[in-house]
Amino acid sequence: MKKLITDAAKCNGCGTCEEVCSKAFFKIADKERSSIRVVKDGDNYKIEVCDQCGDCTKWCSSLAVTKADNGVIRINKNICVGCLICVAECLRGFFRYHDDEPVPFKCLACGLCAKQCPTGALALAE
Repeated sequence: MKKLITDAAKCNGCGTCEEVCSKAFFKIADKERSSIRVVKDGDNYKIEVCDQCGDCTKWCSSLAVTKADNGVIRINKNICVGCLICVAECLRGFFRYHDDEPVPFKCLACGLCAKQCPTGALALAE
């Protein structure tokens, strides 16, 4: 199963992963359009990224949210109706939404953030 592995102990909060993600998928450096979030947690940082659990697939009435053969949860933007039920029902808060985007988004385990992480706090597991 393809997913990102995080090591919060290595994270320095630089935000490189957030910038890489938003630029790759939205062509703009905007942490609000990143599928990965780095959150200050006391003296440390917490990395929030989809673990590809698949619970969200049962909530999508348009069947736009599906699990691919490699285990990655995907959103078919062509059939998504933008109801945001996936955002509301994701217990871990990994589905994201931005007012300037027509449909929600989430981590696709592409690994671009892991390749650019200067501290090795992210890795792609396949």
